[in-house]
Amino acid sequence: MAAELTAHELIARHRPTLDQALEAIRTRAYWSPHPEHPKAYGENGSLDMAAGKAAFDALHGNRIDLGQPGTDGWVEGETSPYGIETGVSYPHADLDELLPAMKAGMRAWRDAGAETRAVVCLEILKRISDRTMEFAQAVMHTSGQAFMMAFQAGGPHAQDRGMEAVAYAYVEQIRTPDTAEWTKPQGKRDPLALTKQFVPVPRGVALVIGCNTFPTWNGYPGLFASLATGNAVLVKPHPRAVLPLALTVQVARQVLTEAGFDANLVALAAERPGEGIAKTLAARPEIRVIDYTGSTEFGDWLESNARQAQVYTEKAGVNTVIVESTDDYKGMLANLAFSLSLYSGQMCTTPQNLLIPRDGITTDQGPKSFDEVAADLAKAVDGLLGDDARATALLGAIVNPDVKARLEAAAGLGEVALASREITHPEFPGAVVRTPVIVKLDGAKPDAEAAYMSECFGPVSFAVAVDSAGDAAELLRRTIREKGAMTVGAYTTSPEVEETVREVCLEEAAQLSLNLTGGVYVNQTAAFSDFHGSGGNPAANSALCDGAFVANRFRVVEVRREA
Repeated sequence: MAAELTAHELIARHRPTLDQALEAIRTRAYWSPHPEHPKAYGENGSLDMAAGKAAFDALHGNRIDLGQPGTDGWVEGETSPYGIETGVSYPHADLDELLPAMKAGMRAWRDAGAETRAVVCLEILKRISDRTMEFAQAVMHTSGQAFMMAFQAGGPHAQDRGMEAVAYAYVEQIRTPDTAEWTKPQGKRDPLALTKQFVPVPRGVALVIGCNTFPTWNGYPGLFASLATGNAVLVKPHPRAVLPLALTVQVARQVLTEAGFDANLVALAAERPGEGIAKTLAARPEIRVIDYTGSTEFGDWLESNARQAQVYTEKAGVNTVIVESTDDYKGMLANLAFSLSLYSGQMCTTPQNLLIPRDGITTDQGPKSFDEVAADLAKAVDGLLGDDARATALLGAIVNPDVKARLEAAAGLGEVALASREITHPEFPGAVVRTPVIVKLDGAKPDAEAAYMSECFGPVSFAVAVDSAGDAAELLRRTIREKGAMTVGAYTTSPEVEETVREVCLEEAAQLSLNLTGGVYVNQTAAFSDFHGSGGNPAANSALCDGAFVANRFRVVEVRREA
């Protein structure tokens, strides 16, 4: 069947956007082609909020039939953290049939070239963007994010990260020219002359192992980086967050078909309850690239055991903020309160440890003791979340019982500065909604160390008393080196303290935010400008996105002949 979308049409449609993305990653200035306000949707054929909700509701109780080869049954089991049953079912794959089918389409995809692959990926992202409101509902009801966060992080911000990966993939593939004429002088003899061809060659089938909390935001970089570099991509969603990635695979398969490529270049691997196919897939010889977001334990297993694959992991870390001094005490407290509360702390970038000198800090409101800082931060969180309706819009829902259990246990680890409270969601009474807990710890005590040196994923933070700013910096260094960190924050008016913290972060490869008191928060990053993770500490072995994230997903093979 002839392609409905020719490469020429796709290049004409998307090359200007690709060029803008290339310029954005070069300058690191703000740019996004995906609107992050709901009012922008409903135009140009996009679904508005009501239509997106209707499209999501229409999925309930139905199968998402992707037309994949090797389908040997159907699986379901997702339950929304908001307490509703969706009843959506997905194809279960016979891997011995699906994986060979995926490899079959790779030759034509490889030969299409970097530019065609890039614009096909951008067409996929455009189709997803047109359905952003539907995807927002899917992300909300699998991750527990509140709607606005599910819309932004699961929609435009995830799409930005996917496009960023495509831009980096394109840059790395065209770094080497397609052809070269090589001539070597031989003195009086005729020169040696060769014609050389350089072909970016994909590694094979890439596996994306999805996470529960940010299925699209964390899934799209690896998916599009692998697809844009010529690999087929098998998407293995988290069992509690299948729908957003199933819809993504559905869109990708439609676009690939319309562009004249094999739909099986992108496929879904949903699993039966308790099946645990991630390890099985990761060990298959066909799998040559793996992207994973999740626990340190399984990330370490992948890095050690999936030896046939190039493995990219984002694991767990212990994120730290040093509070030494500030010239905007109110702004600091408000910024930290929002960072601790957003999505109930269920972000890999949420601060956990707040290192505060036990003798207190200097501020524009005068000296503040350690106890005063902890109490004032507790008041700031209470003020932010005092209205239940506003609180649910920030907190969302607790994503799984493990987070709830950690939250409840945290109160027994030390003196509670802020107790967690239960909130009834006005629209979804079945949702588990809890405000954050802040626990005070003495950094010098061994029993406290066991708490603050372990990741406590969820709405749990520790105000840790330290002897000095220097001790805080050394504890920060040790924490990053031993446990890793996705983010580091610091508040100080001292150039010396700032330089000390900066040097620690440079030496230990951790991303640092200084003196944030406005509308930018330590747990947020912007595609095309900010790096998410560094790949240089135990929290992650790669960064979203840089050249290293894409360059090893393909190799350049040379073909040379005499001219």
